[in-house]
Amino acid sequence: MENQQNLSPKARIWQVVGMIPQGQVCSYGKVADLAGLPGRARYVSRALKEAPQQLTLPWHRVVNSQGKISLPKDSEPYREQMSRLRTEGVVVNQGKIDLSKYGWQPDLMTLLMALPF
Repeated sequence: MENQQNLSPKARIWQVVGMIPQGQVCSYGKVADLAGLPGRARYVSRALKEAPQQLTLPWHRVVNSQGKISLPKDSEPYREQMSRLRTEGVVVNQGKIDLSKYGWQPDLMTLLMALPF
């Protein structure tokens, strides 16, 4: 596995997002923190929009810091994100997810061995 110096910031974000387990979610800010980019939550959103389709990232598992879907409520992507999360067993109530129940908390082994730093 490459270390942080050899990965672009976007690649680090994509790697972290790819690790979010099915049935769990992570905030944009936490993804940024785990990718070694504290304070760059908006950059996470941009990196996900620019990700190559062949990566097949679980983009739908990333929500805002309040546990809400950040897409416009009347949009197709909003409905798709909600549908994908529900298919994975995540309860979505009016676009909001309970982070205390579904928030991803990587264990120490994950932090030490799998994250790109």
